[in-house]
Amino acid sequence: MATPRLTPTSYVVLGLIEQMQPASPYDLKLAVAAGVGQFWSLPHTQLYAECGRLAQAGLLSERREESGRRRRIYRLTKSGEEALGRWRSEPTGELYELRDAGLLKLFFGADARKLAPQQLEAHEERLREYEAQLEQCRAIKAPKGAMHAIEAGIGHEREYVRFWSKLGR
Repeated sequence: MATPRLTPTSYVVLGLIEQMQPASPYDLKLAVAAGVGQFWSLPHTQLYAECGRLAQAGLLSERREESGRRRRIYRLTKSGEEALGRWRSEPTGELYELRDAGLLKLFFGADARKLAPQQLEAHEERLREYEAQLEQCRAIKAPKGAMHAIEAGIGHEREYVRFWSKLGR
């Protein structure tokens, strides 16, 4: 079976299933909201479709629950493990795409002092969320990679707090 073109969404699905298996698309949706979705956004409908596509390609095994909601439950196959391993081993210089409505308005001439209070409040709230997530990760001894990603988010939010505080003065 030929390996399909794998996308970032493919790797989100493979990585989460590796950590959680077995997992349903609904389980993945919850995991994205609680973790990886903080720095990699994707519509939950993509998770459902991608699970089926990866199962069809032989990267995931699929079974249906016998009773109840008859959810589809997925596990990583050997081919899925290999594809995920290859992807993880390839360094990347790709940067994130920044989409920030506050910065966009600022760029086009919005009054920084009027914009700053709401932006500051939003970034302080996000900073508190990341700090709480980091504490939870430490408590459950989460993988170091997850903690490093959250620490990067904390660094970004601290910079935004500094930036918007300065503009608000």
